[in-house]
Amino acid sequence: MLRERLTESLKSAMKAKDARRSATVRLILAALKDRDIAARGSGDSEGLGEDEILHMMQTMIRQRRESIEMYRKGQRDDLVEQEEGEIRVIEEFLPKQMSEDEVSAASREIIAELDAHSIKDMGQVMGELKSRYAGKMDFGKASQVVKGLLT
Repeated sequence: MLRERLTESLKSAMKAKDARRSATVRLILAALKDRDIAARGSGDSEGLGEDEILHMMQTMIRQRRESIEMYRKGQRDDLVEQEEGEIRVIEEFLPKQMSEDEVSAASREIIAELDAHSIKDMGQVMGELKSRYAGKMDFGKASQVVKGLLT
């Protein structure tokens, strides 16, 4: 289970005195704990499921990529390096990401299954992609592919 892998990774990073890895895994676990608390508040005593955890981690990667762009514009190479290091650690916990060709093929398949024809159907298509490919697909890129296929 992903939660157990994260906890074990934190323990081993602390033993190895790997500061970046320890800090990044702590960030993941803190975000997970926050989301678990929010889920319990809405009646879900189990907390986040695996797919939701994967989605949360993808969001963390996307946020770091956006930060990298800003840091590069500000010529803050030290912060760029830190964010890139965090991305590498987070990606270790994600399943292998789908290639652009695989994303395109999956998008076409779902569009055909749902008989989607226009941009109005995009939400339905994206919802199905997210339910089937959580953690395996960059949904920002998938959104662009689906939009291109529906227009």
